[in-house]
Amino acid sequence: MAERAKALLVDDRKDNLLALEAILQGLPVTPVAVESGEAALKQLLTDDFAVILLDAQMPNMDGFETAGHIKRRERTRHVPILFLTAADRDAQLALRGYAVGAVDYLTKPFDPWVLRAKVSIFVDLWNKTQQLKAHSEATREREAQWQRLTETVDEAARVLRSGGDEAAAEALALLEKARWGN
Repeated sequence: MAERAKALLVDDRKDNLLALEAILQGLPVTPVAVESGEAALKQLLTDDFAVILLDAQMPNMDGFETAGHIKRRERTRHVPILFLTAADRDAQLALRGYAVGAVDYLTKPFDPWVLRAKVSIFVDLWNKTQQLKAHSEATREREAQWQRLTETVDEAARVLRSGGDEAAAEALALLEKARWGN
């Protein structure tokens, strides 16, 4: 069974994390809630995420600094970040969010249905990416099997050309081995 998509929720306020979990309820995504930028960076070392919902204003390491670290890491630079903030609708903050790699910047209060729709899109993209990775791996495996089979057939043909009953028996053994994938 395929791995379920995860959403990383980052906010220093537990009530905001609970609200986000409630908003995402029923979507095909597992929310993982953390209360700081540092905790988010640690979580990203071990888990893969379809999307990150990141509070812009947090103590110690704010969302902008956290996003900067996320985007500098090879493993996480592709993960979409949606900034969520209670800050006023200052365009400079939104521009700062986009400058560090955010795909969107939502100010509170925001429409929960809009957030659900945005998260759904990134979860769908993540799922499609996982399917493509699995398909690509299966294709690579088939190509490797085909290469091994081709090499075995070529070896059997070489042995047959060398002549004699022993050569024919050896070629048949090679072909039988190839048939069973040994």
